[in-house]
Amino acid sequence: MSNDGPVLDAPAKTGGVQSLERAFAILETMADAGGVISLSQLANDAQLPLPTIHRLVRTLVDLGYVRQEASRQYSLGPRLIRLGETTSRMVGRWARPHMEQLAHELGESVNLAMLDGDQVVYVGQVMASRNSMRMFTEVGRRVLPHSTGVGKAIMADMDPDQVRSLLARTGMPARTEHTITTPEEFAAELERTRRRGYALDEGEQEVGVRCVAVAVPDTPQRLALSLSGPVTRVTDEFVARATGPLHRAAEAIAAQVRGTSGAA
Repeated sequence: MSNDGPVLDAPAKTGGVQSLERAFAILETMADAGGVISLSQLANDAQLPLPTIHRLVRTLVDLGYVRQEASRQYSLGPRLIRLGETTSRMVGRWARPHMEQLAHELGESVNLAMLDGDQVVYVGQVMASRNSMRMFTEVGRRVLPHSTGVGKAIMADMDPDQVRSLLARTGMPARTEHTITTPEEFAAELERTRRRGYALDEGEQEVGVRCVAVAVPDTPQRLALSLSGPVTRVTDEFVARATGPLHRAAEAIAAQVRGTSGAA
């Protein structure tokens, strides 16, 4: 995805549509700035006259999608929370056809997870039907990312300083005897993840369970897709066979989330 941010000085369209486009672009610009920005900086980034920015921002404030802070800066508003939470639930629905295909092809449980603050939350799951022993992860369950394959896949794409800060906040507690609990060892594990193109959970979240995971690329929220099962079935040979289908499913899910793919 481009990092250039939204372009607000596009050719003029009908008044209502142009104002709508500019309003959403303002929200995206604020998100790119970390959620808080001054009006002058917003006008500079938007390359629009200050009176125009002020009029649009005041409308967004009145609607609750933007709020004015005591510092006189502007931040994303509380009404966006409900929209974000609902969209997060929808991600699992959009991804489900691709997850079902993956579970059918490889015969193990498939999970979709999202980084939310300092935790990973599972937003989608499909259990394989062909095996009597299946891995079950409850949708909505929250875990710390350092002990999961999905967490490693997500953090491998993050800035190292962001990763260190997250690990410092969580404290890296051990879930099992196999959990990585030091930042140095975890940094080395993320380097291995980047080098091979997928992450592994070697019984670090649950003893006897192995997981292979990949990041869902180029989406607004940080997502990862995984296959999990008992170590007796998720062998090195299985991992080698699974990574191609996992990456293809992750790409298809990314297209669904970005709205660049037709309905599945």
